[in-house]
Amino acid sequence: QVQLVESGGGLVQAGGSLRLSCAASGRTFSGYDMAWFRQAPGKEREFVAAIVWSTGSTGYTDSMKGRFTISRDNAKNTVYLQMNSLKPEDTAVYYCATRPTRSNAYNYFGQGTQVTVSP
Repeated sequence: QVQLVESGGGLVQAGGSLRLSCAASGRTFSGYDMAWFRQAPGKEREFVAAIVWSTGSTGYTDSMKGRFTISRDNAKNTVYLQMNSLKPEDTAVYYCATRPTRSNAYNYFGQGTQVTVSP
């Protein structure tokens, strides 16, 4: 059974940085994509970034390119999201997700971690 556990959220001032972690367990993730999504109050969940577990190839939402970096540590089965130059509009619950690379939909999500950016 796949489990995704996020950590690293918190309160930070605008311009600051945070690193989120997602500990993945329950299967071998080669052949899977790992991703970060976020959901702000009153808004729909949106895609942030993704990484192909086996190759390390990454993709980002345009508005986050250059500020956010997704990476993974194969030995620790952990995916990271380094967030720099944070803005108040980055305030949201951030979720880790996974899917088979050949799938169109992410079907496993973690419980989320809150990120709050103060002005």
